[in-house]
Amino acid sequence: MAPPFRIGVMQLTMEPLDEMLASARVMDEAGLDTIWLAEAYPWWRKHGMEARSSTGVAALMGRETSRLTIGWGIIAASTRHPVQAAMDARVVQEAAGPGRFILGFGTSKIFLNNTKTQTTKTLGPMRDAVTIARGVLGGERFDYDGDTWSADVPALAPDAHAPREVPPVYVAATAPKMQALAGEIADGCLTPSITTPAFVRYTRENVRLGASAAKPPTPGRETGEGAEIDVGCTIVASIHPTDRAAGRDGAREIAGMYLANKVQNIQGAADTLLDLAGIEQDEIRPVAEAMEQGGRLAAKAAVSDALLDKCRPIAGTPADCIAAIEEYKAAGCSHVMLELWGANRHEQIRLFGERVLPHVRS
Repeated sequence: MAPPFRIGVMQLTMEPLDEMLASARVMDEAGLDTIWLAEAYPWWRKHGMEARSSTGVAALMGRETSRLTIGWGIIAASTRHPVQAAMDARVVQEAAGPGRFILGFGTSKIFLNNTKTQTTKTLGPMRDAVTIARGVLGGERFDYDGDTWSADVPALAPDAHAPREVPPVYVAATAPKMQALAGEIADGCLTPSITTPAFVRYTRENVRLGASAAKPPTPGRETGEGAEIDVGCTIVASIHPTDRAAGRDGAREIAGMYLANKVQNIQGAADTLLDLAGIEQDEIRPVAEAMEQGGRLAAKAAVSDALLDKCRPIAGTPADCIAAIEEYKAAGCSHVMLELWGANRHEQIRLFGERVLPHVRS
């Protein structure tokens, strides 16, 4: 069966804790489905901002909200032992309550670069991480030997005070082999910022190939021919009630930050992402240079209207945002993750809740 269509926000965790919690409360009240916590890692410190842990913030958000689903979007699969990730997941489950947590793993090349732990091995650590986290959270005796990670964990006692559900496990993926692995083993596949409708179609095809090649049974999810997993797409976004140019302003800023990121940190993995957007490296190099010299506002100024259009933002007036979301849905996106930026973000969240969500929910 096809997953239900959902709309959430990708929250960058380089913001002060109180600001993040306040935003989560507004999202909860506005009726958004999810909040995803993106660990910013040392790249943000380079630009004067502090990186915070998704796992710690997620637990606090669980206490501060009542219905919003909280996702790790993402934590790195090769830096925390998956048993530790499972322990952190239990805390979020207890804080948030049943059905309100999604565990997201990714490669996070930025983090690997900044910690000098670069590796060409990404598929093996990811498979190990997903397998171990699910196995440990399942509560049965679990013994596993992987290429990167291994675990030997006793069963959870029947009278132990702990949640019993295994949360959905998502895999973040840009390259086709990782996307196919997501289709094979995960409950969802998360795409990176600067995702466009063309990249959604590319992702959906790779995920389907992985799902059709999977060898059932995969505990906790449907596999095989015809199986559909959630495809969550990170899309730059901002909104204004009446002014299209003002509504695109925040999207221009976040696009500038991530275009600079694509040049500086993950060129190889981003090639197809940028190719399908029709964006050349030479076209975004001035954005990266502006980010280096003057920070994110300078990078924003270097993003032309034509370049922003190529990023296919969900931005402008409510009507503009509705039209953009419908295009992403038609391409195969089942979970929009708004990378929401710009002035008056709490008001932007309310606008999405009041004037966009009712028109795009299935």
